[in-house]
Amino acid sequence: MTEPSARPSRTTRQGQAVLSVVDGSETFRSAQDIHAQLRSTGEAVGLTTVYRHLALLTEDGQLDALQTADGELVYRRCRSAQHHHHVVCRQCRRGTEVELPDLEQWAESTAQALGYTDISHTVEIFGLCSACSADSDTAQP
Repeated sequence: MTEPSARPSRTTRQGQAVLSVVDGSETFRSAQDIHAQLRSTGEAVGLTTVYRHLALLTEDGQLDALQTADGELVYRRCRSAQHHHHVVCRQCRRGTEVELPDLEQWAESTAQALGYTDISHTVEIFGLCSACSADSDTAQP
């Protein structure tokens, strides 16, 4: 998760609308999904504006962004302000925050052993959640 920025953020009507859509969802959402939902409710906002606000909100530490296996950036408001990782369903995009202390220790010690300092890392785990897995099992002939 990104650390909050020291610079003040200016809240606009459009930025608040983007944040409201993200807040109303438990899943990771793409900019296109958010834009479509805003447009369906009559919010006059362009896709470029949605991308700009998502970038600002992520930079300010209000949203987490992750890249899916197919390269798409998706966003969600996380409950934890601490460094954490996600297990994300490839189908419904529901995400679960997880702390992985063994991974943290491994990343730190491995990088230090190779002479690296100021270490950071990104790890996301993708799979099918139990609900989507059950749905795909029942769809099988």
